[in-house]
Amino acid sequence: MKSTPFTQFHLALGAKMAEFAGYNMPISYSGINDEHQAVRTNAGIFDVSHMGEFIVKGEHALDLIQRVTTNDAAKLTAGKAQYSALTNEKGGIVDDLIVYCLEPNKAYMLVVNASNIEKDWKWISAHNTRGAEMHNISDKTCLLAIQGPNATRIMQVLTPVDILNLTYYTFVKGTFAGVDNVIISATGYTGAGGIEIYFEDKDGAAEKIWKKIFDIGAPQGLKPIGLGARDTLRLEMGYCLYGNDIDDNTSPLEAGLGWITKFTKDFTARPILEGQKAAGPVQKLVGFEMVEKGIPRHDYEIKDFSGAVIGRVTSGTQSPSLGKAIGIGYVRTAFAGIDTKIYVKVRDKLLQAKVVKFPFS
Repeated sequence: MKSTPFTQFHLALGAKMAEFAGYNMPISYSGINDEHQAVRTNAGIFDVSHMGEFIVKGEHALDLIQRVTTNDAAKLTAGKAQYSALTNEKGGIVDDLIVYCLEPNKAYMLVVNASNIEKDWKWISAHNTRGAEMHNISDKTCLLAIQGPNATRIMQVLTPVDILNLTYYTFVKGTFAGVDNVIISATGYTGAGGIEIYFEDKDGAAEKIWKKIFDIGAPQGLKPIGLGARDTLRLEMGYCLYGNDIDDNTSPLEAGLGWITKFTKDFTARPILEGQKAAGPVQKLVGFEMVEKGIPRHDYEIKDFSGAVIGRVTSGTQSPSLGKAIGIGYVRTAFAGIDTKIYVKVRDKLLQAKVVKFPFS
């Protein structure tokens, strides 16, 4: 397993560690529920340095990004970021990603999922027929997410940059905790607000930043947070997790990502997705809450009243914030309406649930 520059700190804090995307990552410290509530009510810090980062630059950079992603990157100006997806020839999702515009038309950073770094690199490279300059900086890039309603207030003393007024899906480059050239962004995965910081671990930068964050944050209740709580936090918001809720066989339209699928430009699988949009997708990704007691889990069957299979659960948990069992799953489009009754097969029982809006409430 690979380590991040922060692995020693996770071990010292007594984190429960496990393999994730080839990395030795912290799953929890004080417990998932406790960490979840810390982020929802105050502030927490995640080590997500396992994520992948690519730099795409040069006169053909934008052209390449436009051809491989579904969203319209031409709309990005410096300091703006955009959620997007890579699609394959069948209309499935190679990966979901964030595109950061460093310099319009000339330089971009793509942030991809840890488990897909090699796959994404090969996919984008295969479409790089006009010679855009590409650099995989994943191994030398650290990424920390400081999330929660008080995160920016607590962290503001560590940077001269105004992070209190950093709007959603924007970023700046500046000094953080005495380290220069740090990208500070507001593109979080928790729905709780906060920032993410990208930087290279040169001259002990990782240790310096980690310690300063805790020197300032710990007295104000900031806690280290593992991937377990990251999953329950994103699930409450209805955010997709690659490999669970979206994959190479699910389309952006089926996954409710039509809003990042722009038919005003050419991209991989555009004709297929245009046809799917015209006909209407056969299945849709929905959120649901359990009416009867039981916790939905990945790959549990979803059925109708007669017991016929109409879909499957992709993610599920007992929501720490809401105190009820919630889930995400694909169902046949006829069953995707809000308040539709569905049934989840938990062990040998069919338990009633109902379709609800995102985010869960």
